[in-house]
Amino acid sequence: MQAIVVRGEKHNPALDWETVPDPNPRPEEVIVNVRAAGVNRADLHQARGAYPPPPGASEILGLEMAGVVEGTGERVCGLLPGGGYAEKAAVHRDILLPLPDDWTFIQGAAVPEAWLTAFVNLFFEAGLREDETVLIHAGASGVGTAAIQLANDAGAMVLATAGSFDKVSRCIELGAHHAFNYKEQDFAAETLAHTGGKGADVILDCVGGSYLAKNIQSLARFGRLVNIGLLGGAKGELNLGAVLMKRLRIIGSTLRSRPRQEQVSITKAFRQRYWDKLTSGHFQIVIDRTFPVQEAGQAHRFLGDNRNIGKVVLVIESSTR
Repeated sequence: MQAIVVRGEKHNPALDWETVPDPNPRPEEVIVNVRAAGVNRADLHQARGAYPPPPGASEILGLEMAGVVEGTGERVCGLLPGGGYAEKAAVHRDILLPLPDDWTFIQGAAVPEAWLTAFVNLFFEAGLREDETVLIHAGASGVGTAAIQLANDAGAMVLATAGSFDKVSRCIELGAHHAFNYKEQDFAAETLAHTGGKGADVILDCVGGSYLAKNIQSLARFGRLVNIGLLGGAKGELNLGAVLMKRLRIIGSTLRSRPRQEQVSITKAFRQRYWDKLTSGHFQIVIDRTFPVQEAGQAHRFLGDNRNIGKVVLVIESSTR
């Protein structure tokens, strides 16, 4: 099969479409002929050698895909620990979601990582409840656009940060009650202003260290900070006095490194609670643009430059199908 292979130096990797061995499925896995794969920041980090796949996972980039199951013809999408940037992927059968007939493979590939990440962190980790306030950083990202809609649907007041006027506007369109341009506004001050000084009950943060102090400042009593990324570094100043006095919780969370059975349980819970709403059009799957898989390097640069609103997806075509 053909797949993306990472070549070159870590600070400037080349992503080449080359011939590699087919995957060997385990007993619980099926082979999916991949038609589209979502691009995630984890892929950018892995390509630079900073985020290796879990033990036993494919070394090929790609954490989500959509395609056709070999032997049955089922149209599916699903999470991967790796291997999405390829013509074929071995996938645990219980983690696959059925692709509706009126969906494209591009739509399917834009769902698993973003929507399951938003779902598990808002509701499993943070325990977001109706009438609470949530602050979602990077609201115009793939995870952010999903989280805004899920939190709004759950009856929360949604605040969001983004880095441009267009992105702020898109956050509002998707259901955020207020959105702030973090380049021009102090999000902590804005969060306190829009909550009458109370602060947010939940913060979903992909930035990390550089936001830590302001996140603590932005949280309400009994608030929960869920960190899912380190775009702003791994270290920051922590006011433990505020953590103690406000009885805060700081939660670190990843999806990729969870045991497969836990990912299966998360997928099943999401399917039961939200799949019908997603497939009926109640929610929007926000896709910025697509690239042919042979242009994966350009897709990485586009995402790395923060130019996207929503997901970036690679399209995979093969003369053998």
